[in-house]
Amino acid sequence: MSVAAQEYQPQVGFSIENGSKTNFKKNGAGDNWFISLGGGASVYMGDQNGDAALGDRMNWGATLAFGKWFNPYMAFRLKVDGGPFKDFHYTRGSGSTNLTQHDFVYANGHVDFMWDITNYWAPYNEKKIVRFIPFAGMGYAYRPSKTIGGYNYKKSESPTINLGVQIPFRLSSRVDLFLEGQYTLLNEEFNRVNMGHEEDRIVSANLGFNFKLGRTNWEVIEPMDYDLLNDLNNQINALRAQNDELSKRPKSCPECPQVAPVVQSIETMKNAVFFRLNSSVIDENQKGNILNTADYAKKHNLPIKVIGYADKQTGTADYNYGLSERRARAVAKELNEKYGIPTERLSIEWQGDRVQPYQINNWNRLVIMDTNK
Repeated sequence: MSVAAQEYQPQVGFSIENGSKTNFKKNGAGDNWFISLGGGASVYMGDQNGDAALGDRMNWGATLAFGKWFNPYMAFRLKVDGGPFKDFHYTRGSGSTNLTQHDFVYANGHVDFMWDITNYWAPYNEKKIVRFIPFAGMGYAYRPSKTIGGYNYKKSESPTINLGVQIPFRLSSRVDLFLEGQYTLLNEEFNRVNMGHEEDRIVSANLGFNFKLGRTNWEVIEPMDYDLLNDLNNQINALRAQNDELSKRPKSCPECPQVAPVVQSIETMKNAVFFRLNSSVIDENQKGNILNTADYAKKHNLPIKVIGYADKQTGTADYNYGLSERRARAVAKELNEKYGIPTERLSIEWQGDRVQPYQINNWNRLVIMDTNK
């Protein structure tokens, strides 16, 4: 039985390696945008508010956000949240001190950096049901002036630091349901009361929907041209078919006249290992070429010359020279440690970008293995 090499297709919507180790194709300017709508509860934490019951301090508000994912694990967004908030002050009247509730409204606009750690530390998959996305940002909060009981509370403005976590639940390719918690730091006098604290704070929890715009998935960048890779696989399949056909022939032919054995000359084999941009890590889909070269060299007792290269259009000459060395040594290490080629039958060279074996720039991110007596 023969095993056919698979045709390689672009990986769209998923990656095999962790997102941090994967190169993704850059999407268009109109892709991977999102709009978020939500609402929930918040609690203002400042000054004498802690003396009021938690239920009395609860506020309801809304959120609106607009942002873009620049790869599967990094995004920026502009978010506006706000609504009413209850503030509590001690006031004196009729010989007693009372905790009095004052009602205000506020709005907070901020720019957040979002980091999807489930796509960064684990393989990217567009169809993940649950993701975990911490975020951090800075912005501006505003509370308009208001007259309460004959006293005018002037408007308040404050820079803000916003920290939190969003947990999206995938409903479809276009819509997520999300749960988000946020911690907002404001200056100490945002409620126009100064008690000597370092800051006032708002803690909020919101539930809402993310609506995705444009293209929603990402394509993994492969280290070489798909057509070339498929053509090489077709050649491998043809060779395997020939081997299968030869294996069916009889080992001996008693009725045939004896003939003098033919001395066959052993041809050299050249094989290539292609690499990703700025990488010396051997991809799984390239290790078959190393295995074929090692088997051929052991069968015919041939040495292997390993030559590393780098493409000329990226990186400096000095950097590419070192990169080609790391690539060559990585392949030589695989031949020696995994496939048992002795070190005395291995020679290593590296050319950097001084020599370009192929006219297509991307193909020159490679190591060539040459068996030659």
